[in-house]
Amino acid sequence: MNSSPQPEFENERTGPTDIRTEIDKYIAGFDKARENKGMLTLKPANQWMAEASINPIPKMLFSEFWFEGEICILFADTNVGKSILAVQIGNSISKGEAIRGFKLEAEKQPVLYFDFELTAKQLENRYSKDFSDHYNFDEDFSRVEINSCADIPEHLTFEQYLAESIEQSIIETGAQVLIIDNLTYLRNETEKARDALPLMKELKALKNRYRLSLLALAHTPKRDPGKPITRNDLQGSKMLMNFCDSSFSIGESYSDKSLRYIKQIKARNTEIIYDGENVCLCHIDKPHNFLQFGFLNFGKEYQHLKQCTDEDRSTLAEGVIELKRTGLSLRDIAVELGVSHMKVKRILNEKPDDEKL
Repeated sequence: MNSSPQPEFENERTGPTDIRTEIDKYIAGFDKARENKGMLTLKPANQWMAEASINPIPKMLFSEFWFEGEICILFADTNVGKSILAVQIGNSISKGEAIRGFKLEAEKQPVLYFDFELTAKQLENRYSKDFSDHYNFDEDFSRVEINSCADIPEHLTFEQYLAESIEQSIIETGAQVLIIDNLTYLRNETEKARDALPLMKELKALKNRYRLSLLALAHTPKRDPGKPITRNDLQGSKMLMNFCDSSFSIGESYSDKSLRYIKQIKARNTEIIYDGENVCLCHIDKPHNFLQFGFLNFGKEYQHLKQCTDEDRSTLAEGVIELKRTGLSLRDIAVELGVSHMKVKRILNEKPDDEKL
């Protein structure tokens, strides 16, 4: 009689298929351990390609400006219309209807709009006719605001508790499209690189964990309205721009104050299509009870920039001299006036010797 030891199974029904499954799990675990190098994952390039081919091709959420699976940053100056456009984009996705003049490839789906800017009454004003005849948003469009009565746990900072609350909202609703208006509320000082880096890490971790598409709104510091919009105009630009997948901006036309133009700043899923030679021209309109960007045409950015006159140059020079007398550094003067510190230096150097400070 054969007395060799027999394998022990969890139950009598275990068969070859179950054993094969267990072996496959063991091999997969071994491969995973071999791939992980501390905080890094190492695989042959062909394996990365094969695994990526299983995932669906990202679809457009707002033309080539924002694709599925991206962290996208929309930035602009105050009162230019960031929130108006962001709500319009969220409304479009939740209804599954493209904004006129722009493309939507993704299917209708839930959208979470984290509104840290407007009060509910201000929202009502924008999306109603004299506070009556309200616009009918889709049930898939949900607005989220800060609960001022909530107690922050002692072991958490405001930012940490806010991040946890955002994650809880994602889990409970199952939404994969998030719009955050705006980044200032996630970190106190996004203009500083050391504060921007952990912020973007948190957003990227959430994106990867829940397969999110995330649009975040941000401000620009004071800028020279005579120069084209660049990635350097984003508050906290270097870190924020490095970590995001795509970015676009809204500019105000100086040739017609009622016009806005939308310019593509960064893209990874497509080439830059809407650059300075091909910006999208729009006007802000409220045909009935929905404040929105109305697409007009395409144009060139330089046609909508402020043209500097002799009077403007003289006023700027006077401002530089006045601020210099207060003891401000060249960089502080530049920030205050919305110009480069090199321009401030040139203005000071051009002053006659008897006028220099």
